[in-house]
Amino acid sequence: MNLVEKIESATQAGNITSSSRDNLVEWITAGFLPSWALESIESLVDDGQYSELNDRFFKKIAFGTGGMRGRTIGKVTPPAEAGTRDRLGAPEHPAVGTANLNDFNIVRATVGLYRYISRIVSDRAPRIVIGCDVRHFSRHFSELAASIWTKLGGEAYLFEGPRSTPQLSFSIRALGTDTGIVITASHNPSHDNGFKCYFRDGAQVISPHAEAIIDAVNAVSLADIPQFLNIDLSAVKSVPETVEQAYLEDLSCAVLDSEVIAKTPLKVCYTNIHGTGDVMILPALRKFGVDFVTVDEQLPHDGRFPTVKSPNPENAEAFTLALAKAKETGAEVILGTDPDDDRVGMAARNRDGSYTLYTGNQTGSMLTAFRIARMKELGILTGTGKATIVKTFVTSPLQDAIAAKNGIRCVNCLTGFKWIGARLQKYQEALEKTVPDYSSLPWRERAKAQLASGTFFVVGGEESYGYLHSDSVRDKDANAAVLMVVEMAAWAKSKGLTIAEYLDSIYKDYGYYLESLLNIVLEGAKGAGQIKQILASLRNDPPKEILGSAVTEFLDFGRDTIKDCDGEIIPKEDFYFFTLDNGMKIAVRGSGTEPKIKFYIFGTSSETDLDKAKAEVAAKIEAMKVFLKADALQRAGE
Repeated sequence: MNLVEKIESATQAGNITSSSRDNLVEWITAGFLPSWALESIESLVDDGQYSELNDRFFKKIAFGTGGMRGRTIGKVTPPAEAGTRDRLGAPEHPAVGTANLNDFNIVRATVGLYRYISRIVSDRAPRIVIGCDVRHFSRHFSELAASIWTKLGGEAYLFEGPRSTPQLSFSIRALGTDTGIVITASHNPSHDNGFKCYFRDGAQVISPHAEAIIDAVNAVSLADIPQFLNIDLSAVKSVPETVEQAYLEDLSCAVLDSEVIAKTPLKVCYTNIHGTGDVMILPALRKFGVDFVTVDEQLPHDGRFPTVKSPNPENAEAFTLALAKAKETGAEVILGTDPDDDRVGMAARNRDGSYTLYTGNQTGSMLTAFRIARMKELGILTGTGKATIVKTFVTSPLQDAIAAKNGIRCVNCLTGFKWIGARLQKYQEALEKTVPDYSSLPWRERAKAQLASGTFFVVGGEESYGYLHSDSVRDKDANAAVLMVVEMAAWAKSKGLTIAEYLDSIYKDYGYYLESLLNIVLEGAKGAGQIKQILASLRNDPPKEILGSAVTEFLDFGRDTIKDCDGEIIPKEDFYFFTLDNGMKIAVRGSGTEPKIKFYIFGTSSETDLDKAKAEVAAKIEAMKVFLKADALQRAGE
């Protein structure tokens, strides 16, 4: 039997799903796959690796909330795919599959993006800037994309080495390109990679551009792929050093008062967890004279992330080496960033010498309270006007409370920093009607213009450890966030407070809030179906009561018309919010970038005894997590 006949036989036997069969046959018969790819597929068929085949071919990879993301190294790697492994042990070729991130899907995505962008800038060659992190195949994919762009007639800029996602966002606007790509899978496991697509405003693409790009990508013929597989960088330009320095200079506005840092010695321990964070964070810390140490074992760029189970600063395990280094050196604050350096996690030393790891909600709430207070003290925030913080619905309601008490608006967006970026673009466009040169102004002057004539962006963020200091970047920026945290910690120390004590003072002023996230991982073709089943079940049969508390409100963002405080209608999305009569809230959504369904749990208490409030709310949240996991798995048919 030939390969197609073998696949047909396996499908008839129930080993390969119909969708996988369709995608397999389409790719095999299109004539674009090189010999190593065909040999790899045949090896998987002959070895009975049907689960692997279904995971690779059950769908066609598509743009989600983070662009395009998937496995680039399979669970099973056939010999032809492994080829000659590189020095880090990665296969010679990325995993072949319609659901995987590989050369073939990079070609289709880049060609489709080019064709869409060329339609909206028809008077000249489309311009792009491309960056990448340290993951397996990241540099290869970024060079492939740059090569494709120039072969098509466009102008492409490529960074000399790994760079952070926020620097890519900044560089789009600094270079005046029409779009941008960063090759990264953020904090995902090492076998994943991704293709994040940005628009000319420096933010990830949203509707209607996202749908139009998807349509353009889907319209790319498989027969077009072979002509772009060989990389030619002869026409690709390097990102100028002046643009790199401009980003480093822009980071300075994250610090409101450098004297606080200069006058209050603070020992900081920083780790890039093998990612791109060291490129800009170390020079920025040196610029402000910060006394810092690094975790030397984690400084080398390494897509295996060999010293951690996961390169995710949301996980305590990722801080194991940093905690040891901090104890050894007496560091008061520990900061760790993920591979593409858009997320930062924080730990801080307590009075007894122990260290506390803070959640993204806690760090974001402290930064919100700190920056509002300090901006007022420094005369930056003179009157609240249309001063605004922008965050996501699933980020702590403590930040809503902080904004309200300070007379500042709080705009809530859907999950994904692209929605925060899009809102900043709207504020900019409105302001440019009266201040045409707004974008070229330094931050302090932009702040004055915003307060006088528009919307002043005070700070923004999301619970998943992402924060933003100004509108010069349109994605979460860990480089700037590190500086914001250092200044906040130095200021707290100058007032005789530890970070824990500062956070407690915020709770006493605004009320106690605690949040937790329940992730249920359901991988592969089966898992994707189960996630859809859970979401459909919750929509059609939402619980009326949870652990004895009645559900008083159920918001379905996919069906209900919901407006934010700007009067903007929230785009439709399969995202639900439950409010209980005991004050607790639950949000549910499927991840757009990982095989997970996420349950966000929010608790609050008006109890004046803070220790008692903490214990009561924590107990309620833990009980809620047990219930929600069991309920979700039952709805999934487990």
